[in-house]
Amino acid sequence: MATNRSRRLRKKLCVDEFQELGFELNLGFKEDLSDEAIDAFLDAFLAEAMDANGLDYVGGDDFGLVCKATRGSVSEEQRAAVESWLKGRSELTNIEVSPLLDAWYPEKPINSAS
Repeated sequence: MATNRSRRLRKKLCVDEFQELGFELNLGFKEDLSDEAIDAFLDAFLAEAMDANGLDYVGGDDFGLVCKATRGSVSEEQRAAVESWLKGRSELTNIEVSPLLDAWYPEKPINSAS
């Protein structure tokens, strides 16, 4: 179904040229890790991987979405920096970082102009 939306509405809906990209994380923690150790990991993750790269994390301890803290898209460099940070952590046994995807409408393909 084709729609003819105004520029203002496309921006408000984050579609077409205003599409915003993010990526999903799926983390597996070591079995013997205490709740305190997981909390310490998450605090470090938010400060060192998210805030330091201008990103936000929405989700739980082991699964979530990473998007830009301000309006806009996550870059491939930011995604790689987060993946690298996670791979350097001993608390994790499994790390899955998705390719960049539409943060608002994950089922939609990425615009080639993004």
